[in-house]
Amino acid sequence: MNNKQSKSLFDKAQHTIPGGVNSPVRAFKSVGGTPLFIKSAQGAYITDEDDNSFIELINSWGPMILGHAHPVITSAVQEAVNNSLSFGAPTAKEIDIAELICEMVPSIEKVRMVNSGTEATMSAIRVARGYTSRNKIIKIEGCYHGHGDSFLIAAGSGAVTMGVPNSPGVTDGTAKDTLLAPYNNVEAIQTLVAENKGEIAALIIEPVPGNMGLVLPKDNYLQKLREICDAEGIVLIFDEVMTGFRLAKGGAQEVFGVTPDMTTLGKIIGGGMPVGAYGGKAEIMNFVAPAGPVYQAGTLSGNPVAMAAGLNMLTYLNEHPEVYTELATKGEKLAEGIQAVLKELNLPYQVTLLGSMICIFFTENEVDNFADAQTTNTEKFGKFFHQMLENGVYLPPSQYESWFMSLALTDENIQQIIAAVKSSLIAVEG
Repeated sequence: MNNKQSKSLFDKAQHTIPGGVNSPVRAFKSVGGTPLFIKSAQGAYITDEDDNSFIELINSWGPMILGHAHPVITSAVQEAVNNSLSFGAPTAKEIDIAELICEMVPSIEKVRMVNSGTEATMSAIRVARGYTSRNKIIKIEGCYHGHGDSFLIAAGSGAVTMGVPNSPGVTDGTAKDTLLAPYNNVEAIQTLVAENKGEIAALIIEPVPGNMGLVLPKDNYLQKLREICDAEGIVLIFDEVMTGFRLAKGGAQEVFGVTPDMTTLGKIIGGGMPVGAYGGKAEIMNFVAPAGPVYQAGTLSGNPVAMAAGLNMLTYLNEHPEVYTELATKGEKLAEGIQAVLKELNLPYQVTLLGSMICIFFTENEVDNFADAQTTNTEKFGKFFHQMLENGVYLPPSQYESWFMSLALTDENIQQIIAAVKSSLIAVEG
């Protein structure tokens, strides 16, 4: 595969951008080689600066649920930019999208728009602390909530990929107020609550983690967390930046029937534009300025172009619930095909699927938490990743990331991916 232009651009980028990229996982550090510099994407395909085209399973880490450059989204953006890119003042579309979010996610009674998932989670934690007058939070090992200080302690995703799960620059005080528990372990949560009685403001969790690979909740885990938080007056926050509007109209909380107190959102609500949001019970959200004392602000929050894109995206998903059925069918076809390949090649690796999110773990162990995920053979995954590129499929460049499918994937694309998986595994296993 020719990647002359990407190599040249990566060399050039490193002179002016730390590590040559603006987000660490893009550097291909965990899989080796040179990152591909992308110039365009359409439907299920992405094209790099060397004109290599790939079927892709990143989809901008989730938001391109309809496929790239979908006219529902691009038309909204094109129309919006004609009216200027930003006002720094309220717009009608902010109300429209807020009302639609509250309709689609019943646990959200009021919502505040921000500019990223990280901003949403940071703000939600601050509001929970203000609401409860408590300082400590519980986070789950391997769940990634962005790069806020409180979250870079036993984080997943890029932090693990880069080998820095506890980032320098995070103070001892912040670390002391962040309590850790393994995913799918109720007893660990109960112990932390007992040891820190009356001190815990919030428990934040990806209900379905997609940042240690895709891991699923077991044995009514989420419902048990809800019960513990109810008993102890702890604000339960679901980070649905990845899963919100992707797994269902109401996100993972709809799929599993568990209602959080607060929810953080991102990705899809901007249709690919940089957007985040946090919301929840009105009594909690009324603590946010200017209604209440907890300060949070942003000049570009509710940006009119992003609101136009997000409103069209959510309206389409709300009016076309068959999208989720179709995506689930595509996911099942891909998972069944990969499992058949693993069986044929007598490989013990794990395949996890939920709706349109899927992952292969290069381990024979069942993966229920972060420690299990870390038993995976990352060296083999790196080789597999590059073989998949050679076979025309672009995966997330990290073992610790979910793959995201789009509606644009055809049955033929799915069969091509399965064939690429088989060819790549044969090459990797020798």
